[in-house]
Amino acid sequence: MAASYVALLALSVFLPLLLLLVAWKHWRWERAARHVIVVVLGDLGRSPRMQYHALSLAKSGFSVTLLGFCNSKPHDELLQSDRIQIVSLTDLQRLAVGPHILQYGVKVVFQAVHLLWKLMCVEPAAYIFLQNPPGLPAIAVCWFAGCLCGSKLVVDWHNYGYSIMGLVHGPSHPLVLLAKWYEKLCGRLSHLNLCVTNAMQEDLAENWGIKAVTVYDKPASFFKETPLDLQHQLFMKLSRTYPVFRARSESSDPGTERSAFTEQDALSGAVTHLCGRPALLVSSTSWTEDEDFSILLAALEKFEQLIDSGESLPSLVCVITGKGPLKDYYSRLIHQKRFQHIQVCTPWLEAEDYPLLLGSADLGVCLHRSSSGLDLPMKVVDMFGCCLPVCAVNFQCLHELVKHGDNGLVFEDSEELAAQLQTLFSRFPDPAGKLHQFRESLRESEQLRWDESWERTVLPLISAT
Repeated sequence: MAASYVALLALSVFLPLLLLLVAWKHWRWERAARHVIVVVLGDLGRSPRMQYHALSLAKSGFSVTLLGFCNSKPHDELLQSDRIQIVSLTDLQRLAVGPHILQYGVKVVFQAVHLLWKLMCVEPAAYIFLQNPPGLPAIAVCWFAGCLCGSKLVVDWHNYGYSIMGLVHGPSHPLVLLAKWYEKLCGRLSHLNLCVTNAMQEDLAENWGIKAVTVYDKPASFFKETPLDLQHQLFMKLSRTYPVFRARSESSDPGTERSAFTEQDALSGAVTHLCGRPALLVSSTSWTEDEDFSILLAALEKFEQLIDSGESLPSLVCVITGKGPLKDYYSRLIHQKRFQHIQVCTPWLEAEDYPLLLGSADLGVCLHRSSSGLDLPMKVVDMFGCCLPVCAVNFQCLHELVKHGDNGLVFEDSEELAAQLQTLFSRFPDPAGKLHQFRESLRESEQLRWDESWERTVLPLISAT
């Protein structure tokens, strides 16, 4: 009798607890079905494609946890979304002592443990979106966390990590060979793979046994031509820090506000381009080994020689934006130049100012040479979104983005780039010139934007799995 009473009591206590646990787990997994974790083992502010994934997921009704290094500020739209939570990862610098391979090993182990801990601390998710590269150790860690929490792993292949390492260490270095083996092995653990070009899709299928879906980079909605009044505001703002944006001479009207390119009437507030203004050339970079800026500097030297020889060409302001390990090296080279008609500056811009600068520029230059030959420069995508004509250095699959003679020009070396600069700026700023024709072609192309492209390609994939 006593035993039956105890059993009944235990049942009356534990059954509600069990039902409560089942209900709690059901509620939690319902939440997980509308939750996605986006992982960048790098600087979030310099990972626009993963920011766009997060924004598109949020607009589609998912809650998003975005994990990465918070070294620079992401775009305001992402920061203001109530569906996106940013979780900062610790960026461990390499040890200053010991063999190089030991330093690298310690960093990889720390990143693996730290990332796994962070993934375990956030709510379970239906999907883990991971940027690759860098994929070592992130692919294995995200797959393991997904196994524990029931999440499906989506790898977005921007390039191959081992090919980037090969630029520094050489293709036969043990670290590069290890990274290639790891990437090839662990890349097959994902449930879904995205990639940035058809060439990469084919290579993944043929040489890695990985089936991927091509999702081309597309410009976000805020990459567009900048109205003249906003151009003036941007130039005046930048002129407080960077002298190249300051007016070369004062206006005769003391109330007129003037930058190097624009002036605003004191009475009407109307903004106009300055007569005889310099042309604004823009490039952006991560200052890494896959971009050789000596090509641009050599082309600028030839352009200056053309001006000195009497060619009717404008002076140039060349703005190269970005952060990276080789910035100091190239900054020293730039300072050694004695340009008379060309000014160069290398600012780091706020996320909101970068699209405004592209939308204000006259020409974009891209020096990205893919380490694998299989990815495309997102900077060109952004420039095209701003209807900015582009000169881009050629490599294997660039034709998937830049159509030579249609939406831009492709060059092989500094001589060819210098000739293109001469051609494009020979009638500047005459609207009958080649530069204006390229811009009109971009305006008429009605380019697909990221949100629409994402809804067509990625959303059906995650809705069906």
